[in-house]
Parts: sequence; C-alpha cells; structure tokens
Amino acid sequence: MTDFTQIKETLVSLDEQQLVQLVNEALKNGTPAADILNNGLIAGMDIVGEKMENEDMFIPEVLMAAQAMAKGVAILKPLLGDGESATKGSVVIGTVKGDLHDIGKNLVSMMMESAGMEVHNLGVDIGPEDFVAQIKEKNASIVCLSALLTTTMPMMKLTVDAIVEAGLRDQVKILVGGAPVTQAFADEIGADGFAADAGSASKLAKALAA
Repeated sequence: MTDFTQIKETLVSLDEQQLVQLVNEALKNGTPAADILNNGLIAGMDIVGEKMENEDMFIPEVLMAAQAMAKGVAILKPLLGDGESATKGSVVIGTVKGDLHDIGKNLVSMMMESAGMEVHNLGVDIGPEDFVAQIKEKNASIVCLSALLTTTMPMMKLTVDAIVEAGLRDQVKILVGGAPVTQAFADEIGADGFAADAGSASKLAKALAA
C-alpha cells in the first residue's frame, strides 16, 4: 500500500531525488500510475499552491516543486492510459497585446499543468483575435488573460468583447490576473474570476472546470 502522504511531503520539501525514488517504489509495489499522479503529485502541488497563497512558499520554491513534479510525471506518463491522466479542462493562457511580461503567467501555467489541466501557453503580446482563434482550435473551457501594465488592462476588456462577439462566451470561463488587476476590474469587464497569485489561479481554474 503506497503512502501518498510521504510523496506529498517530499514534493513540498522540494526533494527531487527522493520524490523520483518514491514514485519508482510505488510503481514497483503495483500502485496504478494514475493514483500516484492524482493522490501523490497533484495533491502535493495543491499544498504548494496553498502555501504560496499564504506566503509560506515563494516563487523560486514553487518553481523547484513544479520541476520536481515534472520529473515524477515523466516517469508516470508512459504508464498512463488515454484519459487516465484525466485532464481537468483545456486552458488557453496568454499575456494581452502590448504587454511583454510573462513570469507570472508562466508560473500560473505551470501550476495549472501541475493540477492536471491541459494548458496552452500562447506567450506574450497576444491580440484578441488570436485568443479567439486558439479557444476554437483547442476547444478551451478556460481562458486566462494576464496584464502587468495599467496601460494594457483595457486590452483585457477588448479580448473579452471579442470572445463574446465570436459567440464563444458560453463555452469558456474567463480568468484575469496581473499586478494591477483587481476583482472590481474583473467584474467590470465581465470576467468570471480574478486571482492574485498562481496558487489561487490554479485553485479557481480547477473549481471552474469541475
């Protein structure tokens, strides 16, 4: 019987070597790869997300945790049957047109991937029409818009409007974030949610995809 608590604790303590060892041991003991992924690795990253929200962990540590998790996932991937890695929704994420900041967005992207979502990171300086095209192409159920400049925040509104005009508004939940963005602004432009950091963004996306 695999002790998932140990896997979670090892991930939270950022011990990549030990984590790889535990994942291999669990497989050797006959634990299904999907169980290790969901009850060990994803559950561990949920704890990391909470710690980040509470400021008990910071960006460098979160990146190390995501890196350790990626090593564990790489071992499990060949053993997961189709659909077993059970992606919890398809996410399109990008920094809006005119804005070239991507560290926060990339962290959100990593946290969402760690939560078992299929994430399509479009990069920076993405126009409304590109978001619309990607939502259609990837059949996305969630779209995340990032902006770090107050001058590019209006582009979030234009992107939401473009999604509405394309007839896709019922298909997707729209999340917004970035340093100057607030819940009030999210409400004003008709977004479904706002997240102040990567941990809460991941949690919110999971709740919306459920």
